[in-house]
Amino acid sequence: MEKILYDEINMETIETLANIVKNNDLGEITITEGDRIITVKGKNFTPVLQTGTPFSAGSSPVSLLPAAEAGQNPVAAAVQSAVGNIVKSPIVGTFYAASAPDKPPFVSIGQRVRKGDVLMIIESMKLMNEVQSDYDGVVKDILINNGDAVEFDQPIMIIGS
Repeated sequence: MEKILYDEINMETIETLANIVKNNDLGEITITEGDRIITVKGKNFTPVLQTGTPFSAGSSPVSLLPAAEAGQNPVAAAVQSAVGNIVKSPIVGTFYAASAPDKPPFVSIGQRVRKGDVLMIIESMKLMNEVQSDYDGVVKDILINNGDAVEFDQPIMIIGS
């Protein structure tokens, strides 16, 4: 396998890593050089559920404990009791509700959205990635705060009818 060296993280590096993961049917690949780390997770990625993690990276929150269980995280309870579509983070990064600190948020609770509307920005490796809605409906809940770190497949928002 070729050795990948990089002076800066760019889309070409990320695409090369993604192709390595895909072509070799890997769960994930992590490259570390100095204080820089790139991790690319593939379809075969199996998350390690850590104590205190409010939800798994699976496609459904069904594996969560009952909301009535003492001490459960309120985000996990909201996801489990959600009536609607759960919008999940497509990448690891930082959640931003607006395009700039002085701008209004893209969406707010109670707002009607259409498929294709921008819901948020996820910053990953200094790239601002707009996340668009896959659903028509009303924003029922926003599960995290502006500036929070997000994991791949982490529930962020609930859109209902």
